[in-house]
Amino acid sequence: MRLFFSCLFLISFFNVFSQEEKPQEKPVIKIDSLYREDQFYFTVGYNLLTQTPEGLKQDKFSAEISAGFLRDMPINKKRTVAIAAGLGLTYQNYFQNLTISESQDGTLIYGVNDYNEFVSNKYRQYLVDLPIEFRWRNSTYESHKFWRVYAGLKLSYVLASKSVVDDGENTYIVRNNSDINRFQYGATISAGYNTWNAYLYYGLNPLFKDVKTVSGESVKMKTMSVGLIFYIL
Repeated sequence: MRLFFSCLFLISFFNVFSQEEKPQEKPVIKIDSLYREDQFYFTVGYNLLTQTPEGLKQDKFSAEISAGFLRDMPINKKRTVAIAAGLGLTYQNYFQNLTISESQDGTLIYGVNDYNEFVSNKYRQYLVDLPIEFRWRNSTYESHKFWRVYAGLKLSYVLASKSVVDDGENTYIVRNNSDINRFQYGATISAGYNTWNAYLYYGLNPLFKDVKTVSGESVKMKTMSVGLIFYIL
């Protein structure tokens, strides 16, 4: 009988001891870190002119350099689709044979000349940009190396412009040409992996307002840029 009560006491003791033990809680894993792809961008491109007057040709390398910042605003739970808007600056130059000279009364004269009729001819402009993008990427908060396709619209305002023509005898300089469309806009698309991405801009409105060459042809050419865009977090 004494042995029976001793066993019963031991069983009760171990039962109470086992009830006091609590299972170890599993760590909570954070799935969504609410990250954003806020990014600085840097673009290097080659400028092209489309819908040009007859006989207009480009010469040398017409370059575009731009930089700015974009604010990323995801619109889905996985944060792989977003809208972004930002602010940037752009420098562009164009080497071509559309010359801009000035008559004695101050009237601007536009002409498409052969390259043997002048020594050099260049147009350049500086713009402030407002890029707006619709974004898709397969990124996660754990990795910033991913595929992306960003498409949108870039609104620009020409802060300053300058054209220089040297015909060997005279140099014609026109600053802030009033015939230039100060407000310019176009469609953009960029696609690639990680930092390296191809970039395309196509202007939707003409570079010049309603101007004509000395031959009477309207100048309705638009701008286009092809190059690389680098996104830096």
